[in-house]
Amino acid sequence: MREQIAKALRDAESTTDKRRQSMLRLIQTAIADRDASARDGGRDGVSDEEILEILGKMFKQREISAAAYEEAGQLELASAEKAECEVLREFLPKRIAEDEMKVLCEKMVHDLNAEGLRDIGRCMNELKERYPGQMDFVQASCVMRGLLRLDGKD
Repeated sequence: MREQIAKALRDAESTTDKRRQSMLRLIQTAIADRDASARDGGRDGVSDEEILEILGKMFKQREISAAAYEEAGQLELASAEKAECEVLREFLPKRIAEDEMKVLCEKMVHDLNAEGLRDIGRCMNELKERYPGQMDFVQASCVMRGLLRLDGKD
C-alpha cells in the first residue's frame, strides 16, 4: 500500500495537478504520523489494514465536509473536497452496497450461530476481518444489532 501511494505521488509530481500532489502528501503524512504513534507503542509501524482505516477516515471526513459545503452553498469548497475524495478512492477497496451489506450481515449471524446482542462483538470483529475497509461498519453495526434483536432473547 505504501509503495502504491509513493508511486502515485511520484507520478503526480510530474504533472501540474497540485491538488492531487497535496492530497497524496497529506496521505503520506497521516501514515507517517500513525507510524510514529505505533513505534512509541513498541510496534513496527502500521499495517496495510490500518492504512486502509486511515484512508477510510480521511474519505469519510471529506464526504461530510463536501455535504456541509454544498448545504451552505459553497460549491467551490465542496468540489475541492470531492476531488480529494477521488484521490482517496483510488486506494480504497470497492465499497459494498447497503443491500449487499445486509445480506453479508445476515450470513455472518448464521455462520457464527449468533443468537443475541451479546454476540454483536464477535459478529462485527469477523465482518471487519473479512471485509476490511469495504463497508461502513457503523452502519453494519446498526444492521447487525437489528438482526440480533430479532433473532435473540436479549
